[in-house]
Amino acid sequence: MTRSERLVLVIAVLASFVAFLDGSVINVALPALSEELGGGLSTQQWVVDAYLITLGSLILLAGSLSDLFGRVVVLRAGLIGFGVTSVLIAVAPTAELVIVLRALQGVAGALLVPSSLALITSTFSGGSRARAIGTWTAWTSAAFLAGPFLGGLFVQFLSWRWVFAINVVPIAVTIGLLAVLGQRDERRPGARVDVLGAVLGVVGLGGPVFTLIEQQNYGWGSPVILVPFIVGLVSFAAFLWWQSRAAAPMLPLGLFRERNFWAGNIATAFVYAALSVSGFIVVIYLQQVAGFPPTLAALAFLPVSLANVLLSRVFGGLSARFGPRFFMTMGPLLAAVGHLLFLTMGERVDYWTQVLPGVLVFAVGLSMTVAPLTAAILSAIPPEQAGIGSAVNNAVSRVAGLVAIALLGIIIATTLDVESFRRVLVVLAVLFAAGGLVSLVGIRNPSRESRDDARAGAEQ
Repeated sequence: MTRSERLVLVIAVLASFVAFLDGSVINVALPALSEELGGGLSTQQWVVDAYLITLGSLILLAGSLSDLFGRVVVLRAGLIGFGVTSVLIAVAPTAELVIVLRALQGVAGALLVPSSLALITSTFSGGSRARAIGTWTAWTSAAFLAGPFLGGLFVQFLSWRWVFAINVVPIAVTIGLLAVLGQRDERRPGARVDVLGAVLGVVGLGGPVFTLIEQQNYGWGSPVILVPFIVGLVSFAAFLWWQSRAAAPMLPLGLFRERNFWAGNIATAFVYAALSVSGFIVVIYLQQVAGFPPTLAALAFLPVSLANVLLSRVFGGLSARFGPRFFMTMGPLLAAVGHLLFLTMGERVDYWTQVLPGVLVFAVGLSMTVAPLTAAILSAIPPEQAGIGSAVNNAVSRVAGLVAIALLGIIIATTLDVESFRRVLVVLAVLFAAGGLVSLVGIRNPSRESRDDARAGAEQ
């Protein structure tokens, strides 16, 4: 890599690391936050949900802004916003203020991930792009790995407030590196925001996201759930209608004519629906049914995070050399096999013989999937549309995860026991396998000439 490319990769990794770290560290801080500021369980839920709702609602708009006004401009705005809200949360005197600030932090977070990936896409090409995305995937996985550990240390030895204050350090470093990079974005000639599309898109995503998060608290029959859900669906339908007619649409629907883009996003929906339930349900089962201590149950999936850190860049490079189709097919199928291996668990569980084998197979399968999947989707569209392309993929993964979590109660029925746990495992295996089969049928490898160029890029 050139010096400039290395800087871009480090900036993209750090920017995303902040957002992903915050997502994994927050749960550790919630009990201490609630104990100091009051509010109980409802406060803890809203500290998490306020962030997720604004993040999910604004992700498409943020991706569009990245394409219109430049990756660096939007990324810098997101970093500053995330840093300011983090400091304010760290000194907030009331739980209500924390919730409001978390919603604003979600707005800033929506600007970070699409812009960081778009920055990689517009800087790298061919094999070097796939390897860069693999590196990005590895370090965002490291954020999930480090988050609970760092959060636990801060909460135990300092205060829950440090969980948020510590964000300032990587944000300051990233903003400094942006200044060193000195890259200036050029605003797209005649660029303007599709205001009507933005409003319809925010409401269209925000309503269903709110519904899927809060339905467990209010129930599907509540007007608090039904009204936002119906308004959201109608708004999203109107959004799609408007995007097909707008002169400068926020989401160019022509993107979905690209085979690898639409096929990759369908595969994303299946894979990330399964992922959202997987670690959650296994860890809960190990605690509630098998009697594992919380710490040991949480460490059960540690090999998955380690494998992602170590292997994502490798599989990113291999997919650039040989095409993503094989990896996007075999990876989810291996993940499915890993979950079927968990079927041996009963009320008494031996980690080494009944959990670890499935975890290891799942770890390899997931590492084989994520970087090739992201690279295939972003390589299918022009670099100047990488912001909205990344935002679409991010929105698909988030909504798929929320839908899966919302349906989990139907699969479990009343009580999590051996029988209901096995039903969930079979459903997860089917979802992973569906993602692999969609990739087998839908994904197309680049031409031989493109792969030769990618191979040259990967070797450099």
